[in-house]
Amino acid sequence: MPTPERTSLEAIVGAARDILESQGLAQLTMQAVADRVGVRAPSLYKRVRNRDALVLLVTEETLLDLEKHLDAVPSAADPRETLADLLRAFRAFAHARPAGYHLIFAGAPGPTRPDPARLARAAAPVLQIAAELAGPAQALEAARTITAWAYGFISMELADAFNLGGDVDRAYEYGLTHLAAALTEEA
Repeated sequence: MPTPERTSLEAIVGAARDILESQGLAQLTMQAVADRVGVRAPSLYKRVRNRDALVLLVTEETLLDLEKHLDAVPSAADPRETLADLLRAFRAFAHARPAGYHLIFAGAPGPTRPDPARLARAAAPVLQIAAELAGPAQALEAARTITAWAYGFISMELADAFNLGGDVDRAYEYGLTHLAAALTEEA
């Protein structure tokens, strides 16, 4: 009679994501995940080859989660409003999963680098709105500008790097409004 399954890949990845968020990437170990799902560490190797494979699974699941968040943003009549809503969703995602957010932008080494197709799917809503705002010929450049601005702002915010006072929410709104306006200007 076969041994009953004590855990699933879904449970393993879920536990790994929770550990990443609560304890950080350095504490994301096969042993920590095994403890969390209630099995011995060697049992995990039936489902996940090694820690690099585990980090890759976490990164790809985080990208899928981001993709779902961005895809849920409805299109507005004005593409600048759609961009603003996308960037608000991006920021909300980063606040909900800050360690995962940093992980997907970490420039991971080869074995933990996500599939480029997964990255493209997550970026698709930003590329689409960038094409609407800046034109198809400038879509990639505009999408990179949008992403760089949002990532930089949010990363500074998460690191408590805004120390001059003022309202950070208002500053984010100011930035996204002016970014959208700049993208629609004739170059």
